[in-house]
Amino acid sequence: MISKIVKYLIVIAIVAAGGYLFYKKVYIPKTTYTTITPQKGDISEQVFGIGNVGAKNTYLINAGVGSKILSILTDEGRWVKKGDLLVTMDEVDLPKLLEQSKISVQKAEFALKASQKRLKGLIAQKDLAYKTYIRYKKLKNQSFASQAEYDKAKADLNEIISQIDVTKAEIESAKAEIDRAKKSVEALEVKISKYKIYSPVDGFVISKEAETAQDVLPNQAILKIVDPKTVWVKTYIDEKISGGVKVGQKATIALRSQNGKKLNGYVKRIVTQSDPVTLEREVDVAFDKVPIPFYINEQAQVVISTKKFSDVIKVPANLIVYKDEKAGVWVAKGDKAHFQKIEIIARGEDFVGVKGISLNDKLIKISPNNKPLKEGMRIHL
Repeated sequence: MISKIVKYLIVIAIVAAGGYLFYKKVYIPKTTYTTITPQKGDISEQVFGIGNVGAKNTYLINAGVGSKILSILTDEGRWVKKGDLLVTMDEVDLPKLLEQSKISVQKAEFALKASQKRLKGLIAQKDLAYKTYIRYKKLKNQSFASQAEYDKAKADLNEIISQIDVTKAEIESAKAEIDRAKKSVEALEVKISKYKIYSPVDGFVISKEAETAQDVLPNQAILKIVDPKTVWVKTYIDEKISGGVKVGQKATIALRSQNGKKLNGYVKRIVTQSDPVTLEREVDVAFDKVPIPFYINEQAQVVISTKKFSDVIKVPANLIVYKDEKAGVWVAKGDKAHFQKIEIIARGEDFVGVKGISLNDKLIKISPNNKPLKEGMRIHL
């Protein structure tokens, strides 16, 4: 009999100890909450959007001519300066043709000089022949020279005049040949210049579309370069909340690769047409200082400050809960929890401006280890 009583007492003690431990280690922690009081101050109403890094000015470097790529002197992820040689292509027989055209220019110039010298000599001969002709003409009239001598002097003069006319024609022909050959040289130099491709801007190479030794067609893409000064985030914002967004408004940008780091920016452009399917509007947000390196198409979250509210009661955004589709906060009144409805007047990134509570209210913070709150539930603070 005594042994049974002892057993019962032991069981009761174990149950009591278990209940005590449950109360102290489980119940009390799960119903123990911390509280904070609301603050008063300024808050900026903000619009949130998700987008991707892009750029206003992107340059597609095309082949320009059909040929084989001899070398690509840059690569993805590299910086280039305006005027840098980017690509060389096979010029085939164009250099030989250019050399031949230059030789043609030289030959024509030599021919021109020779004809000009010959013309000077012929002009001198003409002066002498003319004087001889005049002398024989006078002598013939005075019967001191025969008709044959007069005719020969006249023929010699006419022959020189004829040679002068021919030489002048040769000079004009040589000039025309020089002009033609020079134009041929210029045309070939312009054509050959297309086989070397230079950077049109100081920029960042974001993609390589072709490889060395590859045959490319005219206008086939080889490289893509971005002007870093025009890098921005193409953000897509629901039409319902985009009405307050204006060009020039300040914004913060969080790149997916930056682990929550916030970068400053501003609204650069608002696209005038919305997407009829998603009912979103494109808002382009530029960086105050472009992050280096940057990655085109990287996902980014943008927060745009659209309106500032002064001297309002604000609470942390993570304390806002919804009950029966009504916004509110949990308030500690004594040792009881009470759901207090509120009116949200401004939404910031971390805080929310509200009406319906006072600065003396104790707002309950809920952690994952706490028990879910219910109206009138007893709590420990």
